[in-house]
Amino acid sequence: MENWSVEQVCNWLKQRNLGELVPKFREEEVNGAALLALNDRMVQQLVKKIGHQAVLMDLIKKYKQQKRGLESLTYCCGTASQKFSEVISGKNLKSFFSRYKMLQWTSSYALPDFPYDVKCILAEKKCPDHSMRIRIIEFLQADMTKYLEGSLYPNSQQYNIVVNALLQAYPFLDEDGNGFLLWKRALKDRFKYVRRPIEDDEQVLRNKYKFGHRRGQTSKSSFAENKLDVQVQEEEQPAYLKGSTVDLHIKWLKQEYMKTQRNWKEVDNRMNETIEIRRKMISNKAPLKDILRLFPFLRCPYQLFREFQLLTHMDIYKKTVEILEVYSENILSLYVVRNNPINIMLQENLKQYGEDDVLKYMKMTAACLLLPDVFGDDSSLFAAVNEEVKAVTPVLEVKNPFNVNACVFALYIEREELTQLDDCTMALAALVAAFHVFDIPCPERIHRTLNFLESLVFEVRNPAFLP
Repeated sequence: MENWSVEQVCNWLKQRNLGELVPKFREEEVNGAALLALNDRMVQQLVKKIGHQAVLMDLIKKYKQQKRGLESLTYCCGTASQKFSEVISGKNLKSFFSRYKMLQWTSSYALPDFPYDVKCILAEKKCPDHSMRIRIIEFLQADMTKYLEGSLYPNSQQYNIVVNALLQAYPFLDEDGNGFLLWKRALKDRFKYVRRPIEDDEQVLRNKYKFGHRRGQTSKSSFAENKLDVQVQEEEQPAYLKGSTVDLHIKWLKQEYMKTQRNWKEVDNRMNETIEIRRKMISNKAPLKDILRLFPFLRCPYQLFREFQLLTHMDIYKKTVEILEVYSENILSLYVVRNNPINIMLQENLKQYGEDDVLKYMKMTAACLLLPDVFGDDSSLFAAVNEEVKAVTPVLEVKNPFNVNACVFALYIEREELTQLDDCTMALAALVAAFHVFDIPCPERIHRTLNFLESLVFEVRNPAFLP
């Protein structure tokens, strides 16, 4: 923070809902060093509202405490005895520093200083065109890589931090409430694009092996296999679709799904054009694998949410965020979940972290996983936590739910993975959406939980309440 420019200080204020102070800070040329040197009298001169004065002084105080804590930690680690080194293995110490570093990254991230042409567009509050969006994404990707000290593998929370910072600074970029998912997806695609040419990097090879890439398989052979898969799928196309306009749309969607860089606007258009045949197949109880073979983009969370919105005119992701933010504290305070293994696991992990964003994320995750227990439902039909998925109906697979660096969320249907998800909010939204999009009857043993969620999503006049 000491080295921040005036513009970075202004962005920091906007991210903390202190945007009203920006003009005065610009006028007085308050940079990072000046910000940390402010005393009570200076703050009173700069800031008119008492509430803003209190918030600003509290933020500066917290930053200085964090800095002192980091300096103390560095000193202690530098002077630790050999005995301490024997107690804590090198691997555990590395893991500890990794977690602490991630928390520092979370609390200190500020948007980059965009080029002049980008700043002009953003200052005019104009929605950027395609080429300008690419420019913004390129600068965000380069800036994230700098924060990650050259790594090209941000975790989900770091993507969330950057996109939230962008949308808080420039709210008009949140197009129709779907801006978060669109910008996050574009940023992830940019990292994939940058990683693609790096074939021999050790981290790239480790990740390829982790996600099922066969050793010795080249990009060329992989492309050939994908092409062969498309040809086989085209031969299996139902006879009544061949040669029709819908057939052309389906062929295009399957081919586009194989690409790394996708034309998402055209995907949306063609999914709109094919919704009638898709809904007809689903209502006629066509096998799920056939539906996904013809419409593979239903595996993408964004398209799953979009399909739900086309059917119900409701933004399932936005509603799920609201539900978890409103109800998570109430759920965790209920007596019925006090001795639940999920709650115990949460309490143990809360002690390791002090960052507000991380604590909020962990509590929302726990509240999501505890919902079936609150209503006395069968939790195995809702989520398999660190276990194998056994349910045929839509269910979540959750691994390491409270490890911010290694948590995994996935949606399964018919014991097959449909899609991987970024966090508990997206996972819960995808679970509710899947029942509606694929017209799957809700099992009786999970009915009360889903009824509670749906009554809030659909804004029922007398919604179901927590017990």
